[in-house]
Amino acid sequence: MATSNQMQGQTVLVTGASRGIGKAIALELAQAGAEIVVNYSSSPDKAKEVVSNIKDSGGKAYEIQANIANEESVNDLIKTVLERSGKIDVLINNAGITQDGLIMRMKTEAWQSVIDLNLTGVFLCTRAVARAMLKHKQGRIINITSVVGLMGNAGQANYAAAKAGVIGLTRSAAKEFASRGITVNAIAPGFIETDMTKELDADQILSAIPLGTFGKPEYIAGAVRFLASEEASSYITGQVLQVDGGMVMS
Repeated sequence: MATSNQMQGQTVLVTGASRGIGKAIALELAQAGAEIVVNYSSSPDKAKEVVSNIKDSGGKAYEIQANIANEESVNDLIKTVLERSGKIDVLINNAGITQDGLIMRMKTEAWQSVIDLNLTGVFLCTRAVARAMLKHKQGRIINITSVVGLMGNAGQANYAAAKAGVIGLTRSAAKEFASRGITVNAIAPGFIETDMTKELDADQILSAIPLGTFGKPEYIAGAVRFLASEEASSYITGQVLQVDGGMVMS
């Protein structure tokens, strides 16, 4: 992994960065020269592996455990990063879970746990980071939502509601923070090859994707790098960039 200086000197916090899309984002932005804070919830070994990969390639990174669904844990996370790195230039709200089930059979706990992490967690991290970004009058916040939040999906009412909420939160935050030099955007992945999608019915899904293939985590990471870069995205805010093979066209 050869580094560039596109994001040299910047500190990037990626939530849920120990695997899947979060890992790909961490590696991509490290390649761009940023210092990466690898947040994880319950996979310390995988998080350390991501950090080691970055360091072995000449980059800078460290890992921090935090439960993004918990307010105190989030506040401690942001405080620790600010104490250690001095600032947070870019926040990537990526952490998420699924607990699928039809509405009539869905337990309230399954609904609430998905909302707590996938939506409330984005709010908690955004609020905590925004305080520091507002002081510096600059920053990038990039939220990972989903095409499911745009189109809905049977058996995923909790996940779809949370991801749709992230889109509304993104646009509201973009309007609130724009005057202080902070951009807020979202990326809506389609079906990406990760642990979260490997159990799905591939043939049925592929028939609904015009490009006829699943996406790769690296595709999302490239889009994040675009939105995180000063040159590319200084005049882009409140947008949802779909990376879905043409699955949702609007």
